Amino acid sequence: MLNKRFFLYALLSLVVYGVIQGMIFGEVLDDTYVDTLVLIGINIILAVSLNLINGFTGQFSIGHAGFMSVGAYVSAIFTVNLEMNFVLGLLAGCVAAALAGLVIGLPTLRLKGDYLAIATLGFGEIIRIVWLNTDYVGGASGLNGIEKITDWTWTFFLVFATIVIIQNIVNSTHGRALVAIRENEIAAEAMGINTTKYKVIAFVVGAFFAGLAGALHAHYFYIIQPQSFGFIKSFEILVFVVLGGLGSTGGVVLGAILLTVIFTALQEYPDLRMIIYSLILILTMIFRPRGLLGNWSVKKALKKKGGDSHGNTTSA
Repeated sequence: MLNKRFFLYALLSLVVYGVIQGMIFGEVLDDTYVDTLVLIGINIILAVSLNLINGFTGQFSIGHAGFMSVGAYVSAIFTVNLEMNFVLGLLAGCVAAALAGLVIGLPTLRLKGDYLAIATLGFGEIIRIVWLNTDYVGGASGLNGIEKITDWTWTFFLVFATIVIIQNIVNSTHGRALVAIRENEIAAEAMGINTTKYKVIAFVVGAFFAGLAGALHAHYFYIIQPQSFGFIKSFEILVFVVLGGLGSTGGVVLGAILLTVIFTALQEYPDLRMIIYSLILILTMIFRPRGLLGNWSVKKALKKKGGDSHGNTTSA
């Protein structure tokens, strides 16, 4: 909703954007730092979109990289093979990924838990194999020659839009239905909530933004290859969400930032990356099972602070 708090966050975001943009223009930040910033933005979009499915709706999806790959390939086909503009390529990639979410969602979202995880994992691998065996998009060697259009500005404002849209969904009546499904699906059905419908909606919206992240990725790194969107990528996105805290938008943003910085620092040691991700996941489950921030949100923190300032505190 457009209220004072929203405009405050928007203003603070613009200040952050302006400062970083000024540092880029002034060459205070070199290409390595800009690459990291763009990668952080892409990973935030992936984490926030998966959090809608896994965190707020309570579904166990581990095929998010498949939706990302659809957005990446379709957008690149539009801009490279069909020679269309970037905006149209972005939209095409997002819509194609959303349709893929609908296709996988309708037959599988009656499944729960491990069965749904296996189904989504299978979907991601099917998509990867399709790209691997399609000569039109370069097959195993990938699709290259993609123009580098994505930059800090594109990334920042699309990350902002993603967070705003998904938070508005979560705070709406539809969002309350999603949370009800997460808490107790049987009770939600008894209350008249069409659980399959809402789970499909969450999948479609999550896939749409995963496609957006894929399109940004394709138009920043010049080349896309099927192996970039395998199970390891899906696992990486899942770790962002689990580390930050399922159901916490601020948490998954923090998780994406921290792990992207770690990934960048360990680029020279690629074999260690998955080991470190696995250790982080294990330690998080032991010491912080609800993630770094759990269900913490800026809104709750501000309300609590406001209550404390008026002396309306609760006893421990």
